[in-house]
Order: sequence, then C-alpha cells, then structure tokens
Amino acid sequence: MILTDTHTHFYYEKDAEKRVVLMQRCLENGVERLFLPNVNLATITLVSDVCAQFPQNCFPMLGLHPCDVKAEAEEGLMNYQQELLAMRPLLKTGNFVAVGEIGIDLYWDKTTLAIQQEAFSMQIDWALQMDLPVVIHSRDAFDEVFEMLSSKQNGKLRGIFHCFTGSLQQAEQLIELGFFLGVGGVVTYKNSGLDQVLANVDLRHVVLETDSPYLAPVPYRGKPNESRYIIHVAQKLADVKQIPVEEIAKITTENSKRIFGI
Repeated sequence: MILTDTHTHFYYEKDAEKRVVLMQRCLENGVERLFLPNVNLATITLVSDVCAQFPQNCFPMLGLHPCDVKAEAEEGLMNYQQELLAMRPLLKTGNFVAVGEIGIDLYWDKTTLAIQQEAFSMQIDWALQMDLPVVIHSRDAFDEVFEMLSSKQNGKLRGIFHCFTGSLQQAEQLIELGFFLGVGGVVTYKNSGLDQVLANVDLRHVVLETDSPYLAPVPYRGKPNESRYIIHVAQKLADVKQIPVEEIAKITTENSKRIFGI
C-alpha cells in the first residue's frame, strides 16, 4: 500500500537527522510520496534541501502563500512584488511540480485582499504558462478564490483545493471546474461534517494530505502533525466509503499522479 501526502510542510523540521527519523516513520506507514509547498522566498531553499535529501520521496512546489503577501517590506523582508519577481526565474529553472501554495486568506487580514488577488492572479498565470498544476490555499475566501479560478479557467487550469472543508455544493463547483479536493485531518473531527460531504463525492476527485505540522487527525488532534498520520485520514475515508483502506490509498495516489505527472 502506497499513500501520498499531497501537502506537507515536512521541511519545517530543519535538522537533517531528525528528518531521517520522520521519513522512516513515513515509510513504515506506507507514506512514500510527499509533496512540499513552500510559502515564501526564504523557504524555497528549505524545500529544495529536503527534496535533495529524499529525492525518491519528496517533490517541491513553488509559490507565495497569501499570508506572506505583504504590501511593504518589513524586518528586512521583501514586499510581495519583490518576492514574486525573485521567484519567477527560479520556477523556470527548478524541478518544481506545481505552483503552490497560493490563494487568498481573509481570516487574518482582509485589508490585503487587493494585493492577494494580484499575487494570486500572477501565479496562476505562471502555472498556465508552464503547464503546471496549482495548489490552492483558501481561508474565509471561497467566493473570492472561486471567482478568480473561474475567470482563469481556459481548459488547462488544474490542481488541488488544499484543505477542503466546504459544503457539497462547493465541492461540486470545484470538481466541475476541474479541481481535486485535498482532504486532511479535519475529516476525522467529530463535528466537522466533512465526512458527510465526502460520502457524496466520487473518490476520483479526492487526494489525501496532512498539512503537517498543522491539523493533526484524531487521535493526535492538538499535537504536531506528521505525514505518517495520513493513514488515519485514509482510514476515516475508508470508513465513510465502506471500502478497504488499501483501495483509498490506491485511488488517491493514482489521482496525485494524474495531477503532478509523477
């Protein structure tokens, strides 16, 4: 059984030896494929280092996270325009498998909506130009994100709506637009209602993720998440669909191959 974590910040562990231990735990639990989204210019090197350490298991993405879209440079950091300008040539020369994670986040700061939209639009264009999938971050911003994706859909735009926690109607909207739903630990939470939504979604449109070290599934909720815990997400989905967990692993891993091409 091969499990695929389509969204993990595995690189937040900066100690190479500790990463070896974490990876061994993954492999012991069948988690052989990990896809790593960076969040800003500074994390590109971290992602690249991990992918170089585990080239058979870890695959890099590149993008500017909406929470890192800053209008003004602060504490020696670049503003969003400078970061995007520095990222663009790296995307052309690296072996990145997706543009992400990108999107809109209105949970923390609604005042930056306009520049978040600008950065989001620009990075979607990068993906279209390079025929890469996108990995979408959306928090308190479904309508804004969906409007942007709809406006950019030219038949080639594709990718994952990361950490999907929405309604069945929203799931159907995204699927119709050509996107996969990234399902993580939230599906194991008692009152999330996500299990009921996914009961009505064909597995052809679903991939698994952890968003490690965040959003750990039950029974580890409230503790640091690890990619190996994706087995609990898979098992919950297997319970919902009333099929073996091995079948969940097979279908969602095949879906990830369709998205990323590897």
